[in-house]
Amino acid sequence: MSQPPLIVTAHVNDEDLQFFDALRTRFFPPDRNFLRAHVTMFHKLPPEHRLQIDDALLNAAQMTGPIEVEVTGVRNMGNGVSFVLESEDLARLRENLRTAFKLRLGPQDLEPWRPHVTVQNKVHWQKADALYDMLSSEFVRRTIRLEGVDLWSYMQGPWRHERFFRSGQRVDKPR
Repeated sequence: MSQPPLIVTAHVNDEDLQFFDALRTRFFPPDRNFLRAHVTMFHKLPPEHRLQIDDALLNAAQMTGPIEVEVTGVRNMGNGVSFVLESEDLARLRENLRTAFKLRLGPQDLEPWRPHVTVQNKVHWQKADALYDMLSSEFVRRTIRLEGVDLWSYMQGPWRHERFFRSGQRVDKPR
């Protein structure tokens, strides 16, 4: 049996995540909503390189402190809605990891990265338009805090959490 692909997400502070989670719970199709709101950094890394991926994530987390990210707008994705995120520090972290993973990236992860938090997906465009209009009219810029990165296994729907790499945390590797 083959191992599931790996996913990397930015770890949003729990207090900041509550806002997005409440919207996701309310507007994401319940039969497809297996996860809390999240910021995907890499969609499909090969599980056979797990040790090297862990090392890269550990090194990146150790070299990075908590990151402040601006929520700058609402995006209509056609069949869903997300919040747009902007941060030079987050972009730099992602680019450093992209360099570390360069030989292991699939087509989706080679595309330009547009960080976001999805609160609705896989709905009819009219539902997406209505939510976009509502969230755009109520939108207020905010800052959220990222505290590291998470590694997940994709289980053909649900994700299984594998490990949290906390920003700035020094961890001695076993010898």
